[in-house]
Amino acid sequence: MTSFEGLIRAVPDFPKPGVIFRDITPLLADGAAFARCIDAMAEPWQGHAVQAVCGVESRGFIFASALAQKLGAGFIPLRKPGKLPPPVMHADYQLEYGTDRLEARADTVRQGERVLLVDDVLATGGTLGAARDLLGQLGADLVGASVVIELLALQGRKLWPDNIPLHTLLHY
Repeated sequence: MTSFEGLIRAVPDFPKPGVIFRDITPLLADGAAFARCIDAMAEPWQGHAVQAVCGVESRGFIFASALAQKLGAGFIPLRKPGKLPPPVMHADYQLEYGTDRLEARADTVRQGERVLLVDDVLATGGTLGAARDLLGQLGADLVGASVVIELLALQGRKLWPDNIPLHTLLHY
């Protein structure tokens, strides 16, 4: 067990029956534990010359911005539709019922810029895959991805390419 794993709260039947929601709020509220979490997320990427950390809206922002500071990199938000002024680029992805979209400003990533993708949870892999595709459209050099929690039963890792490192801290 990590020094912060005990701060992830399991909430049964939220947001709907049969789902066990992993609540990160207690982790975020504990300054020392949150710092240890960010240190653990940063460790595999030390020495990779990461220039920007891209965080997926919304909880990915929390970890990505702290990680960007730790790595001495910039932070780039990947937003839900309609939140950024134009010009934007986008990638669509499947949800359980329908589709969603991630957007980024077209001018936020320089061609070949070394970026790290960050989110709080890897579930089905749709969001992380769309974020990867969006960064490819922007011309980023994706060094890898990092998430706090991987939900193993949903097999989202299967959608992630083997040639791009994917680091997860906790597995449920």
